[in-house]
Amino acid sequence: MATRYGRAMLARAWGIGRSLVMYHGQPGRHRRLVRHYGQFLGPGDLGFDIGAHVGSRVRAWRKLGARVLAIEPQPDCLRVLRLFFGRDQGVTIAPVAVGAEPGTARLALSTATPTVSTMSRDWIETVTADRGFARVRWDRTVEVEVTTLDELIARHGEPAFCKIDVEGFEADVLAGLSRPVRGLSFEYLPAAHDAALAALTHVDRLGALGGGYVYNYSPVETMRWASPRWLDADELTRLLDRFRPLGRSGDVYARRHEPAP
Repeated sequence: MATRYGRAMLARAWGIGRSLVMYHGQPGRHRRLVRHYGQFLGPGDLGFDIGAHVGSRVRAWRKLGARVLAIEPQPDCLRVLRLFFGRDQGVTIAPVAVGAEPGTARLALSTATPTVSTMSRDWIETVTADRGFARVRWDRTVEVEVTTLDELIARHGEPAFCKIDVEGFEADVLAGLSRPVRGLSFEYLPAAHDAALAALTHVDRLGALGGGYVYNYSPVETMRWASPRWLDADELTRLLDRFRPLGRSGDVYARRHEPAP
């Protein structure tokens, strides 16, 4: 039993170490993050990082002078966030998940690849049919507290930008938001195309309450725009349809529409 426990702890350390190298071990990537998010956040602004993981966005946003609410339910990732940012008064770490309603839920963890831990069983069933996920295993679960975006806004204030990266649970997160924020992003995965469209539908409905959103797409963390101009929801859907056969994931961005003067 001790040997099994030791192997499990080694696997967890390896998984987190892999994430640290991937997200903090590439100086060029950090510079791209700072440059990219400078379009949405500046000194004194508040950013919500939902699915903060090991804090690469937190680090970039703090470089921009923004305050950050880092939201992450994974115990191992929380240890990293507290180590890196626990003494930073500009960072608040929330050890919770975000969903449509407050309560508790089971979070499926992937020890070797913690970036794909998720609360969506449907998403797991969908992506396991994709060969890119052939070796991924969700090998344990933990019970986590769940809050909503509306509750977080009531407690911490309205964010200038909200990043949502929760592996197929994006639509559930957005269902707990009842008003538009200035800017947001959510992950797009071709293997879960319908889930992304459901998230887009909700975002577009929210945007209609505040003058509308325009959209763009950044493939595979390039921090570069796929379109030279910002698009409406239908145009974005057609753009994603072109990326879908390529199997390239990325992030959808929404910002409030600013009419030409």
